[in-house]
Amino acid sequence: MNTKPILVSGVKPTGDLHIGNYFGAMRQFVELTKEGKYRPFIFIADYHALNTMQDAEEMRRRTRELVMAYLAIGLDPEQVVFFKQSDVPAHTELCWIFDTLTTMPYLMRAHAFKDAEAKNKEINVGTFNYPMLMAADILLYDAAVVPVGQDQKQHIEIARDIAEKFNRIYKEDVFTLPGPYIMPEVAVVPGTDGQKMSKSYGNVIPLFASHDELAKAVMGIVTDSSGERPENVYAMHKLVRSEQELEAIYTEHAGKYKILKELLIADLDRYLAPIRAKYESLKDDPTLVDAILAKGRLEARTASEAKMGRVRKAIGVA
Repeated sequence: MNTKPILVSGVKPTGDLHIGNYFGAMRQFVELTKEGKYRPFIFIADYHALNTMQDAEEMRRRTRELVMAYLAIGLDPEQVVFFKQSDVPAHTELCWIFDTLTTMPYLMRAHAFKDAEAKNKEINVGTFNYPMLMAADILLYDAAVVPVGQDQKQHIEIARDIAEKFNRIYKEDVFTLPGPYIMPEVAVVPGTDGQKMSKSYGNVIPLFASHDELAKAVMGIVTDSSGERPENVYAMHKLVRSEQELEAIYTEHAGKYKILKELLIADLDRYLAPIRAKYESLKDDPTLVDAILAKGRLEARTASEAKMGRVRKAIGVA
């Protein structure tokens, strides 16, 4: 029996991955799962994605791409329970049970709802209810830690609140209170226009770009010609070369922006080539993704049904 504390995290299959995603979070997250301190449950949050994606073919495609991406950057399916949220019915069942214990004023304090309300959006019930499904995601597996950014800490606090409320109302310690694992501060990856790299800004360098696509994106980086060093290029270069090495390179080629961009292309291409090659090789064996998700589905269902057995008994439906 695996007695390691559980780590739980979900990843939505939305948007094309770029190097900002990788250097900003994905790389650190994969390293965390490799430490061996936890038993990781990692799921594709496809039901969460329905709030913004209503295209079946896109959902299927992006789900597979996300699985392949995490495998390509080093996620080990032998060490991680890797599955689709939609493959485990307990997530939505538990969400409904939590709905019956949660008030609307409480959910109206959630950041996602307040942000949408501030933008005068027509808010769907899924967005309003997002924290309850997330609480179910976390509490189903007795998560000890949930890796999040500082801005997502509230989701863990909500999960703790609902766990405490359930345990109190039904007079049984069914749920373990999770703790957040705040991801260490990492460099904000600049986009090609100097803003934070984001698909919404159209300033990204795709994670799995070909050499030509990579070269085109880097040569398009906007630079300030008033200085000898293109700061955007230098900030991106620091992701793959030491500052000591870069100081010598940028001193030697001071003011030669084209050469510095070409050097960045070469270094990024060398760094990303193994990841890109692994990703491309996964396309040749589509059954591998299916097998990994099938294995994860079985393990996640086994764990979640054990928890739901206790939940159903506690609430009186079993």
